[in-house]
Amino acid sequence: MRRTAQSTGRSRGRSSISPIIAPTFLGRRSSNCDLGPDRIVSEFERLIGTESTPAQGTLPHLIMPSHHDVRPKDVFARRLHGTLAAAAERGPVDFPELLLTPGVGARTVRSLAMVAEVVHGAPYRFRDPARFSLAHGGKDRHPYPVPIKVYDETIRVLKGAIQNAKLGREEEMHAIKRLDDQARRLERTARGPSVEAFIATERAASADLDGRSVFGWERDLAPTRKRTG
Repeated sequence: MRRTAQSTGRSRGRSSISPIIAPTFLGRRSSNCDLGPDRIVSEFERLIGTESTPAQGTLPHLIMPSHHDVRPKDVFARRLHGTLAAAAERGPVDFPELLLTPGVGARTVRSLAMVAEVVHGAPYRFRDPARFSLAHGGKDRHPYPVPIKVYDETIRVLKGAIQNAKLGREEEMHAIKRLDDQARRLERTARGPSVEAFIATERAASADLDGRSVFGWERDLAPTRKRTG
């Protein structure tokens, strides 16, 4: 049965994924596995009082393209631009200490802005789910290798915000929420790089950010590509 369904999806050029996949984009907790980043998002939902219900039938089906790489047509560029603009504007105000880390701090704020939308976003915000892969890349190098330094720093900030919120200090939680609010306000007017240019920049910085994929560390793979290229 699975083989037939896959063949049908490929013949039409696009494959339809059932709503059971949708909660992964909404940051919901899985009952079968308790992954670190997923647990962090679910804790955020619980603390801000928007924990999801299991009523999956109300969610739209996610229509995913048949190709695996992230292409410009898969991303709403204006939303990406709004996220980048919000990170640049709110970063110095809400995350000054984070920005003290050269090369990593500003990049982490951009990832936090995308994570904030996963936590606070309405269903219509997930019509281009490929856009969220731009936060931390992918283990198969699509759209770019996972920047481990940024990934670890994002988790550290989120964990700290959750721990402080449990103690009644919600400043960091509010700061992350402001990133999402600001991104929505700015997306109508913000300008930024094309999707191709954004991905190219991330790939170029990958080795410095401890980029890693199933193929290995980018810093180790770069010399090999130069020799074979």
